[in-house]
Order: sequence, then C-alpha cells, then structure tokens
Amino acid sequence: METKFQPLKENSTNQPTESKSDIKPLAKWSLDNFEIGRPLGKGKFGNVYLAREIKSKYIVALKVLFKSQLQKCQMEHQLRREIEIQSHLRHPNVLQMHGYFFDETRIYLILEFAGNGEMYKFLKRQPNGRFSEPKTANYMAQLADALMYCHARKVIHRDIKPENLLLGIHGEIKIADFGWSVHAPSSRRKTMCGTLDYLAPEMVEGRDHDERVDLWTLGILCYEFLVGSPPFEEEKQDLTYRRICKVDLKFPAFLSIGSKDLITKLLKPRAEDRIPLKKLLEHSWVVQHLSSEVRSRLPFFQTATSNNE
Repeated sequence: METKFQPLKENSTNQPTESKSDIKPLAKWSLDNFEIGRPLGKGKFGNVYLAREIKSKYIVALKVLFKSQLQKCQMEHQLRREIEIQSHLRHPNVLQMHGYFFDETRIYLILEFAGNGEMYKFLKRQPNGRFSEPKTANYMAQLADALMYCHARKVIHRDIKPENLLLGIHGEIKIADFGWSVHAPSSRRKTMCGTLDYLAPEMVEGRDHDERVDLWTLGILCYEFLVGSPPFEEEKQDLTYRRICKVDLKFPAFLSIGSKDLITKLLKPRAEDRIPLKKLLEHSWVVQHLSSEVRSRLPFFQTATSNNE
C-alpha cells in the first residue's frame, strides 16, 4: 500500500531551525513517527524529504530509497556499509545519521537536516562559479578536521566532491554521502571507486590505496572551489586519466601563492608525499584566513587550546 506524504503546516513554530534537543533513538522507527514535508532533493535510488519527528518536534531529513532500484543496481551491500559507517560518526562537519527503518518496498534513513542545502548548487550560484580564498580556506579547515576524525576511526571516504557536501544552518560544511566510504582497519584497499575528476593516481593505475586518497580529493576540491572546475577536467576520459597520472597542474593567474602551495602539496603523485591533515590545518594560507567562528567549532583547535592551558 502506497504511503501518502503529508506536508508540514507552514507556521512560525514549524520552520526548519537548529533544535536544542536531539532526536531520541527508538528501538523501532516507522513512518508513523514522522510528519513529512517538502522534497529536499532527488537521487538515483529515491528522494529526500524534510520531516519532523512527532514526539520531539525535531526537524530531520528523511532519505527514502526504493529497494527495487537498489537491487537492480546491486547496491544493497554498499548501502549497508554506508549505514554502518555513518551511523557511528559524530563530528560537527559530518552529517549525522540518527537511524533507519524499512518496509516492504523502501528503506528510510533518518538524517540531520542541513539548513543551507547542497554545496554544489551553492558553488554554482557564486560569481564565476567559484569561492573567495577566505571562504575556501575555512571550508578546507572544516573538511580536514572531519577527515582527521574519520581516519582516526579507520574510515576512508574516497569520494569528497561538491555533490557529496551539504551546508548546515550556520553555513558550516557537512560531509553527507558515505556511499563509497570504507572501514579499512588493514588500511590498504584496491577497489577503484569515486568520481573520475577526483580520482587519485594510485586509483587510476589500479594500485593499493589508503586514507591518503582523501588528501588528493581535498586538493582537487580546493582547486575547484577557487577556480570553478576541477584541475584535470577534459572532454575525453583517457585525457583526464593521463593528466591525473602526470599531475598536469595548471593554475590561473588570480590564485595566491599560498593557495597554490597548499594545492600543490596535496596533489602529489606519491601518497606518502602529500601534506598530512594536521599540517594542512597549520598551513599559513589556512591559518591566515581561518575565522574565529570556524576555529571555535573545530575539535582540532579546541584540543590544541586545552593542551596549551
């Protein structure tokens, strides 16, 4: 039987805002626990809706996936892995998964609501489709802190790109999609995955890879944020592959020396030569632009401050 989604009533108390309380996990969730609002986005396997948990009035995003589509594309294992990984992560720049449930035809993921929407759309709305250096540096710091947290828990993301990022209620960046992520206690993997323009040389060449593929993708992302397109983008795939393997990096004249230095240090062909995340957070270009608001939120700087006291 098809469930009808009822829109949330629009009034001042129902507006999506940051709640001071958290949604309390239940032993068994169902659709009856939620009021469903407007669509937030569409994906290959289903849709995302604004929703409110009835008891707590807590606003969430409800991702509704169709089992038939997942089975058709043989993605059930990948979804199980995504749920297992994301549900255990707690970081201000990682989208929180509160829980999940399912019925005969669909799987429902209960996710943190990111009030400012999709990073990809936000980037494309900017003048010339790119961000300023201060804004980019603050995003890089947030992502580096989040990935340090993930890597400490042996989680490699492997697909950092604008399409997999959201913006929270304060404009903070959120890693939102863990579909290609992996929990790798043995640290080395061989599967080729991710998005072509963002693939690290070791993945393109079919070599073993570890968490340092995320350093490469941060370098690609930093370039795209500042320039408006990825550095190795070409019409033909083989040309993109070739440029990645050669690290054929070309910078526009308007980029600062500091930004080019950080990108160059991230986009090293040998994973062991890439600048570590801790050093990224201490890089002069990042420190120069880091806002006090972002600094106050990042666990890395909070730990550093408490250690110095």
